[in-house]
Amino acid sequence: MTKMPVSAPNSFADSAASSSDAPILDVRNLHVHFPSGGGVFTERRFIRAVDGVSFRVFPGETFAIVGESGCGKSTTARAILNLVPPTSGEVYIDGHRVDRLGDEAMRPMRRLAQMIFQDPFSSLNPRMTVGGIIREPMRIFGLGSPREQKLEVMRLMETVGLNPRLMNRYPHEFSGGQRQRIGVARALAVKPKVILCDEPVSSLDVSIQAQVVNLLQDLQEQFGLAYVFIAHDLAVVRHIAHRVGVMYLGRIVEEAPAEQLYTDPRHPYTKALMAAVPHPDTVRERQRDQQPLGGEPPSPEEVFIGCRFAERCPLADFECFRIDPPLEGEEHRTACIRVESE
Repeated sequence: MTKMPVSAPNSFADSAASSSDAPILDVRNLHVHFPSGGGVFTERRFIRAVDGVSFRVFPGETFAIVGESGCGKSTTARAILNLVPPTSGEVYIDGHRVDRLGDEAMRPMRRLAQMIFQDPFSSLNPRMTVGGIIREPMRIFGLGSPREQKLEVMRLMETVGLNPRLMNRYPHEFSGGQRQRIGVARALAVKPKVILCDEPVSSLDVSIQAQVVNLLQDLQEQFGLAYVFIAHDLAVVRHIAHRVGVMYLGRIVEEAPAEQLYTDPRHPYTKALMAAVPHPDTVRERQRDQQPLGGEPPSPEEVFIGCRFAERCPLADFECFRIDPPLEGEEHRTACIRVESE
């Protein structure tokens, strides 16, 4: 029986921690299809942005989703929070099913799960002060008195490395890295249990990226947060993730503990992604076994019979175009019929 959402408490008291053996986020066979063309005399077509994604995230854990642009990473994150309505599948946040909730029923659940957006320039309201931006979620949920909210804003700014004296300034007066810290503080304002980070450092300079990633790790340790960390930079993911899901054309094709994935990638697509990352040692860069990934991904409108990576895979044979491989395995799962034979 589906658990009904609960009302948000009206205090800054920390929510009760979830049991460590129960996932804080459970995504089951999630699909998000967008209509694309078709009419009275032509067949209706759909863009299969997310096409059967399943994963679980536990308290204090970072689950990273990596893949090429357009593979469905960001759509997955938005569908989890009902910012994009799922076509089918199930999403549970802290045991509550949320994929079929309307706006009003979903509102209390947004205290449990927040998002940090990719662009720190467009995700902040330019007409609001920084203090107002961070305070807004508290006001919406009725958390504390105005004085308590102001004190909490100051505390949050200190927590993310910003001077509370700057709370009356506007976003355009801050650098990109500072703006992303403001976005982090806003996400923390309602004390969520899981935060979805949609490429939070991709638009920042490399030196600033490291600072923001270190901040996220410190906050995770301090508050026991779970992260879904979406990125295309494999170096950043290796630094922050506990587990990694590699996504291709709407599906996760490989999932494993981070270090295991980097030392023993099994899916041909994962190997190609790893080969595309330059090695800082020029000698090792010349010596390593390159597996370049050619061509472009097929259209997400295409209906596949076999493996959707077969057209670009250097290992593909006739069976790959006929069999749609499921994601199989225990700790290290792979969707490829050639993995065992290698």
